[in-house]
Parts: sequence; structure tokens; C-alpha cells
Amino acid sequence: MSPKHVVFKKASRDKSVAVYMTKRDFVDHCDFVDPVDGVIVIDPLQLKGKKVYVMLSCTFRYGHQDVDVMGVAFRRDLFLVTRQVYPELQDKEKLTHNKLQQKLLRKLGDNSFPFFFEFPDNLPCSVALQPGPSDVGKKCAVEFEVKAFCGENQDDKSSVRLSIRKIQFSPGLSDLVPETETTFEFLMSEKPLHVRLSMSKETFYHGEPVTVKVEITNSSSRNIKDISVSVEQVTNIVLYSNDKYVKSVAKEETTDSVPSGTSLKKDYTLCPLLAHNKDRRGLALDGRLKHEDTNLASSSIVKQEVLKEVQGILVFYKVVVRMIASGTVGSSEVSLELPFRLMNPKPEPGKLVLHTFEPEDLMVFEEFKRVYLKGVVYGDDDESPTEA
Repeated sequence: MSPKHVVFKKASRDKSVAVYMTKRDFVDHCDFVDPVDGVIVIDPLQLKGKKVYVMLSCTFRYGHQDVDVMGVAFRRDLFLVTRQVYPELQDKEKLTHNKLQQKLLRKLGDNSFPFFFEFPDNLPCSVALQPGPSDVGKKCAVEFEVKAFCGENQDDKSSVRLSIRKIQFSPGLSDLVPETETTFEFLMSEKPLHVRLSMSKETFYHGEPVTVKVEITNSSSRNIKDISVSVEQVTNIVLYSNDKYVKSVAKEETTDSVPSGTSLKKDYTLCPLLAHNKDRRGLALDGRLKHEDTNLASSSIVKQEVLKEVQGILVFYKVVVRMIASGTVGSSEVSLELPFRLMNPKPEPGKLVLHTFEPEDLMVFEEFKRVYLKGVVYGDDDESPTEA
């Protein structure tokens, strides 16, 4: 049986313009980014001589509105490029990027035209802050969109918008073994408390258990109790006001204790998953095209010589160990943290989707739709949600 390849399609409300694309996720490989390509089909009778353009944009939203409040914009375009596809400015052969476009052009007829964009090297990946159950309106996010429209009217019935996602896989496992240690000294205690944290590797994958080794040597006069271990997501909104949000995405609270003059060596295992945090407002997610294929936001990798401010939203992870040191003069909390990466694994070479379509391959056309959180309904333009 010939292999089947899904082609996503979406048409404007008046059916004058339709966009066909073979994928919705585009991978940043660190040294290059998958190009955005597809085919646009037009209805010349509906267009009545209007020109057709396609636009690729990267937008940062800070809040639920796109209006200015006291001179502060809640939306900023980080990247925007527009190209005319009809009437074509070059021969179709010069505008065709790969074999799939060639096959689509043959299948869709004379009124189909290819488009092709390359991402610049300094753009962030898709990330969105999870809204609360009662939130409505536009979310805080870095979003990517492909938009086709006629003439100067970008928002009329002849426009079509497709939200895509720019993602990043782990660059590979390194030999770095994360570890940190520190010494705490207490009032009226001659000797200190020594705490050491270590992990088996620097990068963990989404869905993979995160194990941290805790070593405590308590030479102090205090008693250590109520040890807790958590994985915390740190989200920095760097484009506007440098806001920071710290959310615990996995936590284990224990009654483990280390009396004075004793020691403890123990492994704690946590599993940070979106499934355990679906109603947590403000968590950073890896964009959102379908909620079921989304996870917690991956750790941000900021390339050299790229300004952090241009990234919009930066996400980091750390393991934090907290404990109570109690003694005759009172109790105090001590803590130690260790950063690590949480990302998606790089697919095996045989599982990568490549544009190497053979003539006998079958193409299956599927409507380009977005499925969102329960209780939120999105309109035809995939942008303005209303409460269900």
C-alpha cells in the first residue's frame, strides 16, 4: 500500500482563497529552522482582479487585549514578512521549494501558487501562558501565523489565517552532570549543615521522571525535618517589564528528618507533567495547536549574540530542596536549587518527516482546525475565544 501524507487545508469564508500546508510544527534545529512552505489556491472570479498576498508573522502578546493602554502596547510584531503570490512575480518553477509543492501544484490545478519563507535566526519558539478556567480573551504568548489575504483588506472574508508552531528539540545529551552544594551555619552552632544536590544528566525529556540525589550531612546542633523536593518552572517575560513567574509543576513533601549528628542520602523522583497541572493559570506551554499534543514549555535555549529581550518569553526549570532546621532558638527554612533542562527528544532520523514524496504516494487532505481547552470556544479566525 502506498504511504499516506496528510495535507492540512483551510479556506477563507468566501472560498476565494485556500491555503494548503503539510505540517503545523516547524523545528528549530539550533543551526537552522525548517522553512515554512505551502500552496495557495485562488478563485479568480471571486477575487475580481485583486492581488493575493501571504504573510508570515511572529507576535508577542502581553495580556488579553491588542489595544494601547496609556501608551503601552499589548502586542508587538517580532517578525513580519509579506509576499505577493498572485499575480505571480516569478515563474512557479522558481518559487517552488520542494517536491511536495510540485505535486500539490499538479493536483490542485492552474489556480494554485506556491509560497516559501525562511525564519531568521533570532526568533523565539512558540510559548503560551496557560489561561485560568474563567479567563477569556487573548493570552500572553509568542505566536506564529501564516495569513493569506486579498489586496489591502487583511481582515475581510477573503482572508485565511493558520496558526503554526515553532518548536525546538533537545540538542542532544551532554556529559555535564549537574550538581551543587552549600554549607549552612547557624547561630549558637559550632558546626555547619552541609547539603549537596546532584542529577544524573542535564536534560530530561517531557514525561520522563526527574530524579535528584539529596545528600545531607548534619553536623550542626539543629534537627532537620520536613524535607520537600519540587520541580519549578521559571517564566521570564523579558520584552516589556521583565516579569517573573515561578510555578511548582511537581512536588513531593515528606516527613524525612536528619537529626543532629546524622546524615542522609536519598533519591527523590518527580514527574513534571501538564496532565497534573491543567488548571494552573500562568504555566508556560509549548504553544497550543491541539491541547492533547501540547506539554509544559521546553527550556529556552538562547543562541549566542541574540538579545534576550527579543525572545519575549524565556522558560527555565530547576529542582528546589527545602527543609526545616529546628533548634532551641527557633526554626528556619533552608533551601538549595539546581537548574536543569526539560525538552522534547530529537526524533530518530527515520521518523523525521521529509519532503521526499514519490509519484505514487497518496495525499490525504485534512481541515486545519485547532482544538483548545474545554470550556473555551474559538471562532473561525482561530483568534477570538468566547466562553462556552
